[in-house]
Amino acid sequence: MKVIICGAGQVGWQIARHLSGERNDVTVVDMNAELVRRATEALDVQGVAGFASYPDVLERAGARDADMIIAATYSDEVNMVTCQVAHSVFGITRKIARLRAQSYMDAIYSDLYRRDHLPIDVVISPEREVAEAALQRLAAPSTFDTESFMNGKAQLLGVALDEDCPVLNTPLRQLTDLFSTLRAIVVGIRRDGRLFAPEPDDQLYAGDQIYAFSHVEDVNRTLDIFGKATKKQERVVIIGGGNVGLAVARALEARTDRIRAKMIEKNRESAERAADALERTIVLNGDGMNMELLAEANVDRADAVLAVTDDDKTNILAAVRAKQAGCKMAIALINDPTLVPLMGALDIDAYINPRATTVSSILRHIRHGRVRAIYSIGDAEAEVIEAQVLSTSPIAGRLVREIEFPEGVLVGALMKGDKVVKPTGDTRIDEGDVVALFCMSGDVPEVERLLQVSIDFF
Repeated sequence: MKVIICGAGQVGWQIARHLSGERNDVTVVDMNAELVRRATEALDVQGVAGFASYPDVLERAGARDADMIIAATYSDEVNMVTCQVAHSVFGITRKIARLRAQSYMDAIYSDLYRRDHLPIDVVISPEREVAEAALQRLAAPSTFDTESFMNGKAQLLGVALDEDCPVLNTPLRQLTDLFSTLRAIVVGIRRDGRLFAPEPDDQLYAGDQIYAFSHVEDVNRTLDIFGKATKKQERVVIIGGGNVGLAVARALEARTDRIRAKMIEKNRESAERAADALERTIVLNGDGMNMELLAEANVDRADAVLAVTDDDKTNILAAVRAKQAGCKMAIALINDPTLVPLMGALDIDAYINPRATTVSSILRHIRHGRVRAIYSIGDAEAEVIEAQVLSTSPIAGRLVREIEFPEGVLVGALMKGDKVVKPTGDTRIDEGDVVALFCMSGDVPEVERLLQVSIDFF
């Protein structure tokens, strides 16, 4: 498939890396010639330096015979115009745009924009994606990462193991025997900075970060087994009143279970705008790193603080200050993945990577329809792929232990009809089943072969 990616920033880079690695014909377009050069040197892609919405630039990028265009520049207007030109001038059939401005999103989601007037097939809102990720972190406060699968019936949990974890030094095979009724399975372990898919005889150690699939009804029991207490979040402090903070606050206000939220925003105009837009959330104007202001926000009695400004370092320092002030849980928005290893040392409980959430959302929309969900783990180290099993798939009609999965692939959950079951070696995978696979990034092409899916069917 021939794909044009407009924007060679963090999101565009990751999408280009994924698609080029799967042997697609990828061209990257960006105004910054240096970013284009870096992409072409590091990845198997072609590059064009120029304004993405200009027809002559898209012509040079091969728009005449392109199957898809992904507009992920930093400008909403450029992304929208790019999709319009791709549709009207070149007839590109699949168009995806990243839009950030809330005004555009409100109009699009209220159907004021019709496809004939604004031909965008899929709109990706980083702010909405990040807000949803933040809400999931709040729903599972003792995890550092979490994502829902299988219509919300299965949950991926990222858990950091402490010294008091009850199942340390226990082989995973033995865990299955000890907790035979637990519908959960460990699919990934990060140890000493390296992520891998474990074998049945592997043991868990203090300091490990594990990824486990759990039936949604067994989430609390799973966390308890790994030494993590669960507690309902009732008081939340949001540091940052931009699009992300506002989206989180609105979502918290819309929930049936009342959560008392306070927001701290440094910019006065943004604080006033947030105060006007919110009904029950108290908005304070000031620096989220100021200990007196944190005290005024009663951060010491808060169940969680969300640091979601547009600056990574501010989020990290604000989260650290909040924990020092007595907050039980701190979640920081981190764009730069190289800062993630600092989280544990700084006692920050969880982080949200906007790039990873946006990349996962885009990948979810560009793969073949039988792939229902994709979640990118870490710095694109691994993926969780949820897909429906086709009759032509090599895994259809076979037991799990009979399937020649790569070493970096584990079956995390299986849904038969509307029932989610814990997969074992004797579980048969049938046509129509929905399977969730944890796979290291290098094994994705083989997984797609086994699932008989690819991204070049539109």
